[in-house]
Amino acid sequence: MHSYSLNAPAKINLYLEILGDAGDGYHELAMILQSIELADQIDIRAIGTQEIKVHCNHPQVPTDESNLAYKAAALMWEEFPECFANLGGVEITIHKRIPVAAGLAGGSTDAAAVLVGIDMLWQLGLTHPELQQLGAQLGSDVPFCLAGGTALALGRGERLSALPGLDSLYVVLGKYRSLMVSTAWAYQTYRNQFGETYIREPEDLESRANRVHSGPMVKEILNKDGGEISKLLRNDLEKVVLPNHPKVLQLREAFENSGAIGTMMSGSGPTVFALCESQEQAQEIQQKVSIDITDPDLEFWVTKLSTQGIQIISTP
Repeated sequence: MHSYSLNAPAKINLYLEILGDAGDGYHELAMILQSIELADQIDIRAIGTQEIKVHCNHPQVPTDESNLAYKAAALMWEEFPECFANLGGVEITIHKRIPVAAGLAGGSTDAAAVLVGIDMLWQLGLTHPELQQLGAQLGSDVPFCLAGGTALALGRGERLSALPGLDSLYVVLGKYRSLMVSTAWAYQTYRNQFGETYIREPEDLESRANRVHSGPMVKEILNKDGGEISKLLRNDLEKVVLPNHPKVLQLREAFENSGAIGTMMSGSGPTVFALCESQEQAQEIQQKVSIDITDPDLEFWVTKLSTQGIQIISTP
């Protein structure tokens, strides 16, 4: 039977501005998304029987229908029933390296890898836009995870404009193992506290989104200026997460005082990242912060910004 192994990178947000309400419980956003080299490995193989099996080495990751990788396989079954009937189902093994419930799109990138893997297993020949349209049905981060690199994301995050890739900067990630922040809670709390600032008119939303597209952060990404990019980091969700989660605030402050060129919470948290100009600087900052905060629950990862999305790492 055929099988593939795929690399599924995590992502961080370099910029997250909440523009307004999308009217369906979601928000209109302007974000700049960035892939990092920290990645899960997804092994996918045809099993000849009409079922979907999911395995994972991490005890907190469900392996039933609630897993986004399972949902990706089920979506392909629904979209291409003849292939499923003729070729059978798939067995998916997730080798989890991305921390769970961390605001790093771990579930979304696994789902993106499953879409790519099944496209190859069934020899569907789907185009990248077709894969992204399928991915958008699973979650707003999935289309970006397919492409990877650096991108401006509008709407819920599904309207993507690729930007020149950044891969010269290193990043230190810090996350408390037992701390989780609900994305739904973070956005709802932001709505409750700051909803009066939301842009209401569609043309005003478009105008603001265009200003982000032509704004200073995109300019510095074009210039590949890590120092200036670090000065322009923005995450509106910090306004509600940091006051409610003192440990996340403490970690952010420790990174800020450690000599990193920039630091911010990623997505709805609780992961905090520090941007660094070299691997040596990143390792030094990790050591400094681990001395400042002596908590066995706190984990660190040193990795690098990446220009890659889902990548095949082995084929039959």
